[in-house]
Amino acid sequence: MIETHIQHRTLTGEVVSDKMTKTVVVSVVRVKRHPIYKKSYKITKRYKAHDEKGEYKVGDKVIIEETRPISKDKRWKVIARA
Repeated sequence: MIETHIQHRTLTGEVVSDKMTKTVVVSVVRVKRHPIYKKSYKITKRYKAHDEKGEYKVGDKVIIEETRPISKDKRWKVIARA
């Protein structure tokens, strides 16, 4: 039997909401560079991530990993503190 390990995308961000059951909202900030003017600017995106035990609170730095669809909006799960 051949074992294959799929490498999922991981992102690092900060928990900005923990009001839902088993779900946290993680804000991920990345720096982008303008193609013409070469100015750096920040892009912020919010992801809903699965938190089975409800152990992560607002302000925690976490690592999230892409996974199968869990609900309508959830495609990520929290794997560890950053």
